[in-house]
Amino acid sequence: MPASGVRAAAIAARLFGLGLPARAEEHDRHTSIEAEVPESLTADLWREVLEAVAEADRFGLLATSLNDRTLWAVVNKAVPTTGDVGGPSYQR
Repeated sequence: MPASGVRAAAIAARLFGLGLPARAEEHDRHTSIEAEVPESLTADLWREVLEAVAEADRFGLLATSLNDRTLWAVVNKAVPTTGDVGGPSYQR
């Protein structure tokens, strides 16, 4: 498993360990991790959750007017060092 996959799995496992079942989804250039956040999260638990997602390349919280809160994190996959780095539509 690439290093990015290991990082994403570790974040998801840590969130799960904190009581936030997380789901991971693979994309071409990154892995995304999402977890629903209950309203009853204590300040100490929030701190641990933020420490977990701080290992990601980007993270945030999506909150709706219906009091739904989804924590998200993104771990970028490694960029190829040789070959067709720009992809098939890349113009040099």
